[in-house]
Amino acid sequence: MPGIVDSKCVLVIGATAGIGRALALAVHGLPSQPTVILAGRRQERLDELSKLGDRLKTVRFDVNASREELKGFVQDITSKYPDLDAVVFSSGIQHIFDFNNPETIDLEILETELNTNYVSIVRLSTFFLPHLLKLSAQGRPAFWIPISSGLAIVPKASVPGYCATKAALHSFCLSLGDQLKDTNVRVIEILPPLVESELHDHQGMTPMLSKFWMPLDTFTEQVMEGLKRGDTQIAPGTSGENWERFEKGKLERII
Repeated sequence: MPGIVDSKCVLVIGATAGIGRALALAVHGLPSQPTVILAGRRQERLDELSKLGDRLKTVRFDVNASREELKGFVQDITSKYPDLDAVVFSSGIQHIFDFNNPETIDLEILETELNTNYVSIVRLSTFFLPHLLKLSAQGRPAFWIPISSGLAIVPKASVPGYCATKAALHSFCLSLGDQLKDTNVRVIEILPPLVESELHDHQGMTPMLSKFWMPLDTFTEQVMEGLKRGDTQIAPGTSGENWERFEKGKLERII
């Protein structure tokens, strides 16, 4: 199956900054001229994005909404955009936790991280799949595109919650892709390395990390090439190196 080169309508959840924003704008530039729906929490950024093109549509949305609100969101989107054939899950948060000092662990923050990075995506996939499978039954390709992390392969000890959520999402992608292998719904997992973004701003680590991260433009270009080809896993930079060492061949060994 080809990649998203012929997609008609793409939803990007978490599109107001960083990787999500960059990918949304890059998808908007595809020759197929898809409608791109940008979903995010920050209305002012959505308003700015809506001015960049007639095919850019925006909707305010929080992945930490209730289960019923998430279901209602999916019903509204698929009703308004029946040609929706690709969903990109880019929402994500990262926090530092020091379990040497367990009294400092804020469980509410940790649980929000778990919900944002993993639970909400599983919930949304459950609600979106009936629509995507309907397209599949019509012979149309459809795409479920979660953004996990290279830290799903090799974790960073200072952000244990983040790494665990991304490892869970990575495993879920492998299983889901195998379950859907006889349909026209493709799972394409993106595993970023350390990439230029706002993800670390609240940690006060951006100046240091900026010396090492992959520029966002470089990352976006490499990911778009993988999306156009329809690669099952897209792992640029150091994520690709770790994928070669620890993950290569795993897809073929799923039981």
